[in-house]
Amino acid sequence: MSLIEEVVLEGSKNGELTAGQKWELVHRIYHSYRGLDVLQPLIDDPAITEIMINSHREIFIERDGQVSRNEAEFESRERLEDMIQSIVAKVNRTVNEMSPIVDARLQDGSRVNVVLPPVALKGPTMTIRKFSANPLTMESLILRGALTEQAAELLRVLVQSKFNLFIGGGTGSGKTTFLNALSQWIPEEERIITIEDSAELQIRTVPNLVSLETRNANTEGKGEIGIRDLIRSSLRMRPNRIIVGEVRGAEAIEMLNAMNTGHDGRLYSSIYSSFLPVSDTQPL
Repeated sequence: MSLIEEVVLEGSKNGELTAGQKWELVHRIYHSYRGLDVLQPLIDDPAITEIMINSHREIFIERDGQVSRNEAEFESRERLEDMIQSIVAKVNRTVNEMSPIVDARLQDGSRVNVVLPPVALKGPTMTIRKFSANPLTMESLILRGALTEQAAELLRVLVQSKFNLFIGGGTGSGKTTFLNALSQWIPEEERIITIEDSAELQIRTVPNLVSLETRNANTEGKGEIGIRDLIRSSLRMRPNRIIVGEVRGAEAIEMLNAMNTGHDGRLYSSIYSSFLPVSDTQPL
């Protein structure tokens, strides 16, 4: 950063740039090399919860529940494509014309979805769902009016008693937020296995935690590891509960099989998010 500042100050001695413009230029250059280019200020803004890149010249954001267009633009389509490749490579995933759709995540845990041409007609498309560094607790949800104290108490009893729960809802309705809040009632002595397409859950009250993530197939179409595979493997990892991030395909069969083969079923689940508490008394 200091080197960039020196170069900018040296090149702007003629006074053509104001102090504010110099500051903006320094940070723009820095973010283009060490961050996410024009997206970095949006990532750093805690009030922004979603960033929607429809093309390199069209960026929308969600702030306080309101969607609006942002003035930021990438300098070229190629620059956006380079940044996408950098993001997915950091989580050992690939995206190209042959496999144009991928889910990934940023280093801060933000969820990333990418769709490339020819599927995306306007150019490379990327959607970033940001998550708070401090997940909402059940107490804060009550204060916000998301649910009543009576409902929260019932849920506490269900979680601690290892009942099956299903969490469902539309995009952005708060499924992951609610699941994180429910997890605060998991006894800390339990062993938890989380299974997700792209790691999003923020469980901080259980020390014995194993996080598993799916893997896409390679360029030869081999090596794919899906949620169904991970559920099957997790049953041999001595779990007290299995938390499945998304249930919307063949993995539902594997979960039902677990219930019918001595794992006692007890499941927190949804179309997208799930808990699967496993019986402490049944052999794995």
